[in-house]
Amino acid sequence: MASTKASAGLEQLAHRPQSMSGMAWLALTVVYIVWGSTYLGIRITVETLPPLLSAGARFITAGALLIALLAWRRGATALRVAPRQLASAALVGLLLLTGGNGLAFLAETQLPSGLTALLVALTPVWMTLLRVGSGYRPSVMALIGVGLGVLGLLVLTAPGLSGRTAVTGIIVMVAGTLMWALGSVLSSRLPLPGDVFATSAYEMLAGGAGCLLLAMLHGEPTGFHLHAVSVRSWAALAYLVVFGSIGAFTCYAWLLHAAPLPIVSTYAYVNPVVAVILGALVLREPLTWNIVIGGTVIVAAVASIVSGERHRSR
Repeated sequence: MASTKASAGLEQLAHRPQSMSGMAWLALTVVYIVWGSTYLGIRITVETLPPLLSAGARFITAGALLIALLAWRRGATALRVAPRQLASAALVGLLLLTGGNGLAFLAETQLPSGLTALLVALTPVWMTLLRVGSGYRPSVMALIGVGLGVLGLLVLTAPGLSGRTAVTGIIVMVAGTLMWALGSVLSSRLPLPGDVFATSAYEMLAGGAGCLLLAMLHGEPTGFHLHAVSVRSWAALAYLVVFGSIGAFTCYAWLLHAAPLPIVSTYAYVNPVVAVILGALVLREPLTWNIVIGGTVIVAAVASIVSGERHRSR
């Protein structure tokens, strides 16, 4: 999934560059490809690793590495935050990473990676609806996007998609996107640490701890043996930690200050397309009519919402 600070960045940054440098395009390409490929990475990880345990390991490792990097580059003062800020970061981390990403790991034990990415792409729809509940008045384009998003979800879940396990996985993933949307909305309103990297590190640690707790309650450690894990699952987990949670996030955090937001926000509808293509090419995931049509409608929905927000902010 996308960065923890995505929604906060959308609402808090006012003075931004109006053009893209070559370095900015390179960073955006990394975000397009790497974040789009994380769904494939998750699918390969859960082939032989327990989903919630591996999600917890991903975020705790990434958070610990990010804290070590911050302490090395900026000193221990970069990690000092007020107790209230730490509590807010922990809450957002639980919603985004335990609820959102953790449930994505769980859902991908039953769903193709491409379908999971398309369901995650519905997050802006839920975010718009949550903001409406707090008094926000969306643009006409955003409302059209909400309608298209609901239509796309209906197409994806239409009879004939696959068996009962797919229905269960879809319910789990939709619940995850709702939690991600709630965490994203709250992240722009709660008193979080001023440093985006410190915030993300604490969110990762809290989210990882939440995933490990759910893994215990889910009974995942029972019967788990390290020797049963394939090399490619370990490699996929390492990829998620290094490239997905640290590398691409660093590029995204830099882009929030170095590139026009309307262009940066296009990652929201490029990522699912990348995920569907990679799933079909690497894992031979079938491209059913439900996925092709529903996915197209959902990408159009996200594009409509982003377009509406872009014009509204001018």
